[in-house]
Amino acid sequence: MTDLTVLSVVSEIFPLIKTGGLADVAGALPPALEAERVHTISLVPGYPAVLRGLVDPMSVHRFSDLFGGPATLVRGTVAGLDLLAIDAPHLYDRPGGPYFGPDGHDWPDNAQRFAALSEVGALVGAGGVSGIEPDVLHAHDWQAGLAPAYLHYRGGRRPGTVMTVHNMAFQGRFWAGLLGALHLPPDSFSIDGVECYGDIGFLKAGLFFADRITTVSPTYAAEIQTPAWGMALDGLLRTRAPVLRGIVNGIDETVWNPAADNLIVGDFSSDHPKRRVANKTSLQAWFGLEATPERLLYGVVSRLTWQKGVDLLLGAVDEVLRLGAQLVVLGAGEPALEAGLRAAAAAHPGRIGCVIGYDEAVAHQIQAGADALLVPSRFEPCGLTQLCAMRYGALPVVARVGGLADTVIDANEAALAAGTGTGLQFSPVTGEMLAAALRRTAALWQQPDVWRRLQLNAMRQDVSWRRPAGQYAALYREVAPAASRSDP
Repeated sequence: MTDLTVLSVVSEIFPLIKTGGLADVAGALPPALEAERVHTISLVPGYPAVLRGLVDPMSVHRFSDLFGGPATLVRGTVAGLDLLAIDAPHLYDRPGGPYFGPDGHDWPDNAQRFAALSEVGALVGAGGVSGIEPDVLHAHDWQAGLAPAYLHYRGGRRPGTVMTVHNMAFQGRFWAGLLGALHLPPDSFSIDGVECYGDIGFLKAGLFFADRITTVSPTYAAEIQTPAWGMALDGLLRTRAPVLRGIVNGIDETVWNPAADNLIVGDFSSDHPKRRVANKTSLQAWFGLEATPERLLYGVVSRLTWQKGVDLLLGAVDEVLRLGAQLVVLGAGEPALEAGLRAAAAAHPGRIGCVIGYDEAVAHQIQAGADALLVPSRFEPCGLTQLCAMRYGALPVVARVGGLADTVIDANEAALAAGTGTGLQFSPVTGEMLAAALRRTAALWQQPDVWRRLQLNAMRQDVSWRRPAGQYAALYREVAPAASRSDP
């Protein structure tokens, strides 16, 4: 039995459509919330993959004109998720990704596409769709940022609102001349509204109007209140600090379970860690590396961007080679970084391998087969890859920023003495300190008993959604209208 209903407004959701960690969060949090007596209905754009994946879809609302064309709101299920999809072919039925086309450029009508997501979210949140009356509207990232603003300007019934920032770097800023086209009133274009440095700011609007703001780790919540990482919205966030908090992400332990993972060669667990070696052998063969189990094997699963510190990784290739280690990389991103990794792999066959792109099966294989996972991000709101790494026994080597700082216990001398380390941290985020972290990792690799203890510590960490789900449920109960909630 549930006592709260939450409408999650989000632009991507696993397993239907995914470009990054946002989709994983959107897909894994709702099932975890059921244990807290919170039922989630997720509202997503009706991309082709979403509409194809819906089970038992049925129309629940029709729009004669939704930002340029007719649309239908469809309700269905997938993988235990309760979904509402906006079937609007003029907005979402197109090739490419959710945000940009096959040419890699943003869709020119992204303002309208995601204003539609927010406007439909506000309609559903306000009880405008028969049979659905959410207690809370939870908007995720800039694509849903206008939903709290639409609720504010239109008045009437209103659920509690939560705005979650998954990455401050992406804010959804658009030309001010679109104000009327986005169905926003003239007086909304002010500092106490949707205006953001002369533009319409989707994320800014959500941060301003939401009852509560969350981001995906306590350290990142502090970082984004500073000029260095607030991306020009730090002043607003400091003003709203009393309603801002950080809640660390979890991972779906049914998807990421080394004891029952059909995407890896050999199942294993913290009780049977020796079975893990088959995955390392397979990973080395798959990437064309020398089949030498005694070599330390570093892995990377990442977007290949400046934010993720991939330029620092390229600069550390010589250190990897000097240490006698191997490196495998999976990811896509900035062309110069892709080219640099390809060149490194070509220059050092047997020692370095890379796959440009993303493949879920290869990601699982790297987590299961690498000895250590490198995450040298310059900033990282939370990060999921290091959580998966711990679950799979790949020691995370991370920059001491954001959620990486909050989730990995550095194997320093005190932690080693206390037996509590789960990985390695380095700071500041420079090439020199990354190289030093690689050397520290290699030194620990030469101590098999110490390495095994760290590996088991990591694998036994609770990286699930259980604790975060409880924190979200408590937050929802804070903001849900009193008349629509029962005592927990």
